[in-house]
Amino acid sequence: MRIAIIGGGPGGLYFAVLMKQLDPTHEITVWERNAPDDTFGFGVVFSDETIAGIRAADPAMLAGMAAEMAHWNDIDIHYGGEVVQVGGQGFSALSRKRLLQLLQARCEALGVDVRFRTVAPDVEQLSAEYDLVVASDGLNSATRARYATDFGASLDPRRSKYIWLATDRVFEAFTFVVKQTPYGVMQIHGYPFSAEQSTLIVEMHPDVWERGFADIASSDLRAGQNDEASIARIAELFADELGGHGIQANNSRWLTFTTVRNDRWHRGNVVLVGDAAHTAHFSIGSGTKLALEDALALAAAMNENADVASALAAYDGERRPVVLSTQRAAQASLEWFENIGQYTRQGPLQFAFNLLTRSRRITREGLALRDPDFAALIDADFAAAVGQRRPAPAMFQPARIGELELANRVIVSPMDMYSATEGVPNDFHLVHLGSKAQGGAGLVMTEMIGTSPTGRITLGCTGLYTDEQAAAYRRIVDFVHTHSDAKIGAQLGHSGRKGSTRLMWEGIDEPLDEGGWQPVGPSAVPYKEDGAVPREIERTEMDTIIAEFAAAAQRADSAGFDLVEVHAAHGYLLSSFLSPLANRRTDEYGGSLENRLRFPLEVFDAVRAALPERIPVTVRLSAVDWAPGGVEIDDAVAIASAFIDHGAAAIDVSSGQVVGHEAPAYGRSFQAPFADAIRNRVAARRGVPVIAVGAISSHDDVNSLILAGRADLCALGRTHLYDPQFTLHAAAEQDYRGPGAAWPLPYRAGRRKPPTARTDAVRPRLHLGGVAEPDALVHRRWTPSAPSESLPNTESVAAAAVAH
Repeated sequence: MRIAIIGGGPGGLYFAVLMKQLDPTHEITVWERNAPDDTFGFGVVFSDETIAGIRAADPAMLAGMAAEMAHWNDIDIHYGGEVVQVGGQGFSALSRKRLLQLLQARCEALGVDVRFRTVAPDVEQLSAEYDLVVASDGLNSATRARYATDFGASLDPRRSKYIWLATDRVFEAFTFVVKQTPYGVMQIHGYPFSAEQSTLIVEMHPDVWERGFADIASSDLRAGQNDEASIARIAELFADELGGHGIQANNSRWLTFTTVRNDRWHRGNVVLVGDAAHTAHFSIGSGTKLALEDALALAAAMNENADVASALAAYDGERRPVVLSTQRAAQASLEWFENIGQYTRQGPLQFAFNLLTRSRRITREGLALRDPDFAALIDADFAAAVGQRRPAPAMFQPARIGELELANRVIVSPMDMYSATEGVPNDFHLVHLGSKAQGGAGLVMTEMIGTSPTGRITLGCTGLYTDEQAAAYRRIVDFVHTHSDAKIGAQLGHSGRKGSTRLMWEGIDEPLDEGGWQPVGPSAVPYKEDGAVPREIERTEMDTIIAEFAAAAQRADSAGFDLVEVHAAHGYLLSSFLSPLANRRTDEYGGSLENRLRFPLEVFDAVRAALPERIPVTVRLSAVDWAPGGVEIDDAVAIASAFIDHGAAAIDVSSGQVVGHEAPAYGRSFQAPFADAIRNRVAARRGVPVIAVGAISSHDDVNSLILAGRADLCALGRTHLYDPQFTLHAAAEQDYRGPGAAWPLPYRAGRRKPPTARTDAVRPRLHLGGVAEPDALVHRRWTPSAPSESLPNTESVAAAAVAH
């Protein structure tokens, strides 16, 4: 093959090395505009997985790297005058300059034609003359820009400012320094990459940068020049952390990070690798690491497929989803650091755990495997913080919402069942809610209960606008109280412009063919573009709806509910008033956020006044609308604060479902950052718990979110549909027996997880005959084939010795 590579960075050079080893007859040319020793940046970090890939594909390359590579197992977090150390992590790093020198030497030895100080020919020309064109031309890729539409390219510039430096202080671990300076919170990301130097990245919120560096930072630096004034101030601010050591620069200037994404990585015979295809924030890993992994994947695809088209399709299909997963984690990490100022009230241990779990890839269980002592410290720290003597999984520590005591921090989220007749709950609802209560959750929530016939979503939704409905709910509440330790809450809402629709399985959000009504909303704006146009609600009708909410709250009290939640999320009536995408009124109920809040707060006040003080009233919010021009997280913080001012006992934080054209960024625990922001910016300091929701699907996720201080409780919906006994099963899996997970007496025999087979296949323990090296045999002999198995018995050891 004839292969053209645009850009002589690590990804392009390593791909050339791999392809030459696969077939020395490949004709490979690399164009690099810079000189061979023009290297920007300092150390680059590798995971153990990347090292394993290099070891398998190119042992000679790894040997050269390993001779000079720094390796460490700990993370040190400097915060609040303390250092928290966490072990068992496993990282390696190498000077970027040295890595490039090794790759350049390998290319020369293998016969790759590398043309330094040379701009590549036009990509169209290369595509016509070569079998394969690899675009490894970096963040500002001209190839990606040339075919931006074909690649589906997008750039996401972020806010925080950072500067890339080095120091001759050799850190002993991956080091995070989070420091309150006279200008605000700043952080250092530092790690060793040689016996003499460490990388030193200084990052901060743009507001902090404006206060600390805007007056001295150079704005017109040319390539090769450093921002000396800023570097001098950094040395002064972090003098204690540097311990008298100096700072080195290499074209070091203030930057903002840009996330690069592409929907496709190839066009014809042109393919993207490295930063041309993707970027991931430096707080989660190294762009060089990803580029080398790209090269490994692309070389493997070229080797395993019969033609270039098939190979590029295989590379894209295999590698891009892996990188997308990394980018999701990196996005969570960079957003965490962008908002680091909201965590300054946390203690050192909780802050350290929060930092380590920021991307949601690392969890409490993962840390327990790496450093069990640290995990135990975190559990004990949280127990002390909530006034408990004995450490336990965080999910099983008691919680309080207003005056209501909960045995644990698991909530069954409201889920519409569409199974009522004339708004009356029936045996289905009794079994549904009763089974979830017996499954161990601390609080079970009803579906959204309509406050009037036209306040329902569908004809199958329940209501609390008649005494018959209240009596039916009383039967369910009594069952929960009699047969479990759970509390039960009623969620009250009005469907607004999303009402008069079919049952979910008959067509979600589709209008009724018969028996429907005209929905109402703050404005005549449909939920979906082709949906029913709601009637704009009038002031007198608002008063009627307020009275209906109050009457429903009184019926909830008569039915014995322990808690009432006002549903102001998901595009229903109150949510529609809050969102500028649905509320286009020009009176005192539209326009500014203060005006848009007016009617939802009037409803909340009426519900609060209708109930005795012992019954807490909470509110569910959609924190973001997932659509341009809609509610964003800063708005949500202000909205939550307003409801807290009016007596909300907890804030239940969801998102979206406000407009039909929303574009949510789905993923595991994807809505937790919104609960995190509301809790740590406003609710925690006022003693109001926050509930996180959204694709929380394991007890490890629940524990991790609570321990990190991102939420006080977690509400799970689909997880409880899959496993109504989720909480009790979580107790069994964590070997927890205590008041936070009370098994119903008839079920107590099931407290232990049923035994299962040790393994599906019994692998041979003894290997006889010729292929095994003695060292390998000894290793096999003494390494259990499964974690639960014991070491070999005396007879098998003797037999192996004879074979040896």
